[in-house]
Amino acid sequence: MNRKLFKSVIAAGAVAMICACGDDTKAITANDASNNELSSSSVVQQNPELSSSSVNAGNPASSDSEIRVNNPCDKVVLTSMAWLLNVGDASWVIYADGRVTDATGNSIGTYAEGSIANAAGQVVATNVDLTILPICEANATVDPKTGDVTPLSSASANPTSSAGSDPVASSGSVNTNPELGPDGFPTLESYGAPPAEYTKDISATAKRGWNTRYWDACKPHCSWLKESSNDTTRADTSSNEAFLADYGTARNCNIHDVEVPTFTLGDVSKAWFGYNGTRSACGDEKEKGVFTCTDMAPIQVTENLSYGYVAGTADSKCGKCYHLQYDGHFANEMENNPPRETHKALKGKHMIVMASNIGMDVAGGNPNLPAGQFDLMVPGGGVGAFDALTTQVKKGSDFNWGAGFGGFLTECQNQLGYDATLVEYQTCIKGMCDAAFGDAGLPNLLRGCHWFADWYMAADNPTYYIEEVECPQYLIDHYMSRYNTSLENNFKKVTDWSTFKEGDVLDTLHCWKAGEAPPENGWQNPSAGCDVQ
Repeated sequence: MNRKLFKSVIAAGAVAMICACGDDTKAITANDASNNELSSSSVVQQNPELSSSSVNAGNPASSDSEIRVNNPCDKVVLTSMAWLLNVGDASWVIYADGRVTDATGNSIGTYAEGSIANAAGQVVATNVDLTILPICEANATVDPKTGDVTPLSSASANPTSSAGSDPVASSGSVNTNPELGPDGFPTLESYGAPPAEYTKDISATAKRGWNTRYWDACKPHCSWLKESSNDTTRADTSSNEAFLADYGTARNCNIHDVEVPTFTLGDVSKAWFGYNGTRSACGDEKEKGVFTCTDMAPIQVTENLSYGYVAGTADSKCGKCYHLQYDGHFANEMENNPPRETHKALKGKHMIVMASNIGMDVAGGNPNLPAGQFDLMVPGGGVGAFDALTTQVKKGSDFNWGAGFGGFLTECQNQLGYDATLVEYQTCIKGMCDAAFGDAGLPNLLRGCHWFADWYMAADNPTYYIEEVECPQYLIDHYMSRYNTSLENNFKKVTDWSTFKEGDVLDTLHCWKAGEAPPENGWQNPSAGCDVQ
C-alpha cells in the first residue's frame, strides 16, 4: 500500500490531544513508514516480551502458554498485521494503509505522520511512534463480498509466528509479501498462480454472451458514488462496511495517469458540507478532469488466461467479476457469415473480467446469447460517444483513431476487407497501436492495444460462455480507490487535477457533523459544516 496516499494537512487546534507516549524525536512519519516493515523479525524486535526466546531469559519460571494468555493482541480484532496503540482503557489498531479502528473494528479515523485524525479531520492523537508500538498479526479474516469477519485459530494469531508479512490484504490469489512494481502495485507475478477455476471448462452449464470493445478514457461509471436509493449499479452506501464489501468506488486518474480521489468535499460552508465526485474529462473539464486509469487495460496472465475490465448492461453491478470462456464464434454469425480465423484462434481462451463501467447502450440478451453483451475495455477499441482519449493523448485533429465504434480493428477491416488473415489484422492493428501510443508516455495503453492483437487474436465481437466468479486480487487492487477508503473524507475540492503529481499532499478542511461544531464566542452552530477560512 502506498502510504503517501494518506498524507494530509491536518487543521491544528481542533480538539484536545491524546499523547501516544512517543518521543517526538522518534515519531515516525509517512515517508519513514517504508523503513518500518511489519515482517516477522520486526514483530520480535518490537515485542520482545512476546517472543519465545525471551521467555526463559526474562522469567525462567514463565511459560509460552502464560505469555499467550496475556497477549494484548488477543484483545482486538485484526484483519491484517497492524500496530497496537493503547489510549486510556481502549485499544486502537493502526493498519499500514493508514486506517485506524477500535478493538472491534469500528473506524476511528486515519493515521498520517505521527497523528491520528477522525473522519471530520479533527486530530485525536499526536506523537504516535510506530517504532515502539507492539505489532500484532491478523487474527481474523473479512469476506470481501459480505464484510463478515471470521476469527482465525489462536495459532494463526500468534504474534511471534515466523510467517510474518507486510500488513496487506490477502486472499487465495495474492502473495502476502509481494514485490511492488514502479506503479506501487504488486507485480502480476507476485499474486502467484491463478485458481484452476479461472480456466475450467464451463461450456456445459453456462449461458452465452458476446464482447464488443471500447476505450473512451472517461471517468468510469463505477467511480461515482451511488446517486440515490434507486441506483442499484454502484456500491452500497448504507455503511462503510457495505461500501467496502462492494469494493467502494473504482479508481480514476488525472491526465498524466496519476491516481486522484474519486470524490472530495463539495462547495462547503460553515453550515453545510457534502461530497462531489471528481469531474470527468468527458465533460467540460477536459484536461482538468479525470480519466480511466490506464492500468485497467487488459493484461495477459498466461497463454490461455487474461484479466480485464468491462462495461456491463444497465442492470449490471459494479465490482462483480465474471469468467468468460471463448467459444470460437461471434455475435452476428450466420450461415453465410461464418466465424473468421480470428474467432477460431481465440477459441478455448479464458478471461476474468470485472465490471467497472455500466453502459446504457450495452445490450441485454437474446434467445441465442441470453447472457447479453459486455463492452470490453481495450485501448484502441474505439472512443465511442464520449471521448476523453483524444484529450489525454494529444495527436491533433487529423490523427486516425479508427472507427468511433470499433476502433483500430474496424479501420483495418475497412482497409483489408472482412476476410483478411489473422496475421494481416494483427500487423495492421499493432501499427495503429504504435502510432497512437508508442510515444504517448502511457505504456499501459500500448500494452493493452498490442494485447488485443496478440492475445485476443483481433477477434471481432466474439461470443463466450459466462459465469460469475470471485474476483482475483489483481483486479480488486486496480479497481478500488486508494484515496476514498470510506464514505467520508475531508479533501478540499479541486477544480483542476492536471497539475497533481504523485506524492503531492491533498489540502484538507476541518469539518464537523451536526451538533459537533466548535463553539464561537459562546455559541455553537447546530449544523454540519466546515471551517472554510
